[in-house]
Amino acid sequence: MATALLGISRWQLLRKARFVQALYPPRLQAHTTGAAMGATQEQFEKAKEQLGLLKNDPGNEVKLQIYALFKQATQGPCNVPKPGMLDFVGKVKWEAWNSLGNLSKEGAREKYVGLVSSLVSSESSPQAEAVSVAGKQLYKTLQVTTEENITTIRLNRPEKKNAISIVMYNEIMQALEEAAKDESTITVITGTGDYYCSGNDINNFTMIPPEGIEKMAKDSAQLLKNFVLHFIDFPKPLIAVVNGPAVGVSVTLLGLFDAVYATDRATFHTPFSQLGQSPEGCSSYIFPKLMGSAKATEVLSFNKKLTAREACDLGLVTEIFPDASFQKEIWLRLRGCAKLPKMSLVYAKQLSRGPEKEKLYAVNIQECERLEERWLSEDCRNAIAKFFTSLYSTSHSRLFLVLDPKIWI
Repeated sequence: MATALLGISRWQLLRKARFVQALYPPRLQAHTTGAAMGATQEQFEKAKEQLGLLKNDPGNEVKLQIYALFKQATQGPCNVPKPGMLDFVGKVKWEAWNSLGNLSKEGAREKYVGLVSSLVSSESSPQAEAVSVAGKQLYKTLQVTTEENITTIRLNRPEKKNAISIVMYNEIMQALEEAAKDESTITVITGTGDYYCSGNDINNFTMIPPEGIEKMAKDSAQLLKNFVLHFIDFPKPLIAVVNGPAVGVSVTLLGLFDAVYATDRATFHTPFSQLGQSPEGCSSYIFPKLMGSAKATEVLSFNKKLTAREACDLGLVTEIFPDASFQKEIWLRLRGCAKLPKMSLVYAKQLSRGPEKEKLYAVNIQECERLEERWLSEDCRNAIAKFFTSLYSTSHSRLFLVLDPKIWI
C-alpha cells in the first residue's frame, strides 16, 4: 500500500517515531467555542469518554490542541525537555503543550471540555453514517452508480488525491461485493479530480493499538490480503479508468483488472524499495509475466515511474487516450462493452482467469506475509528514518505529522 505523500509507499511502522502526514501546523493558540464556564472534573472525565467515541478524524491541528489541553489540565505548564530532532511527533506535541504557557489547569480543563463538546456536536449530522436508500449503499469515500449496465466505483477523496483510507479500503470491498451481485454487465473503477489514486493514506498506520506495533502490522497485512482477494475473485469484467497519476497499491492492482484505459497524462509509480518495502497486489507474479522480469524489476524494485505510453508498451495499460478527449472517448467505449451479453463476458473471464486463481491466492498470502515482516524490520525503519531526516533538512522546519487518536491524552 503506497502513500498519498510524495509518491512514497507504505512508510508506516516506525518504532521510535510515529508517522507523518499533514503539514506541521503553526504554533498553536488554543481556541474553543461554547466552553462551559469552570468545567468540573466530572465534565472533564465525560469529555474524555466522548473523545473516544468520535467517528471522524478532526485533523491534526485539533488533535494537537486536544493533546496540549489535556496535558495542561492534568499536569500544568510544560515541564519536560524538548525532544530531539528525530522525534518528529514528540517535538510538535511538546511545541503544542509549551505554547499554552501559564494557562491554569482549570482554564485548560474548561477549554478541553468545550473543544470536545464542539467536536461531538459536529458529528450529530444525519449524514454522519452511511445509510441505505432504495437498496443502494451510500458511501463516505466513494461515489457508486449504476447506469446503462455499468457500475462505476469512483474514488472520491480528491482533496487527498484519492488516497485510500481504512474506511475507503472497506468501502471498496463492500462496493465490489455489491457490484458482483447487481444487474450490471461491467464494473469500472476510476478517480475523482486530477488523480486516479495516490496510494495508501498513511493515517491508516498511525492507530497503534495497546498491543503494540506488531499487532498493527498483523492487522494491516490481513486488511491488505482481504482487499486484494476481492479483486482476484471479482466475477465480472473489471475495468480501470485511470484519469491521472496512480501510485502504489493502485498500480500493483492493475494486473488484476481485465482492461486498463488511461489518459495520456497518467503516470504509474511503485516506489516500494525506497522505504524498505516490498510489492503487493500480486504484482510480484503478474508484472514479470506482463513485462518481463527485467522491466518488472525496474518498476517494482528500482522505483521507475512509468508514463502512460511506457505502461501501455509494457502491457500494464490496454490503451491510452488524449487527455482532452479522454472522458468522452472512454465512456463511449465502455457503453459499447456494457451492451455485450453479460454471461458471455462472465464465462470468458472464468475461462481465462480461472486456471491461475490458486496461484494468485498463494502469491497474495506470500506478499502480505513479507510485508508484515518488512514493516517490523530494522531495514524498513532505517529507510524511513533516513527519509524523514532528509525531509526535515529540506523542508524549512515544516514537518509532516500524524497523531494517533489514542495519544491525544
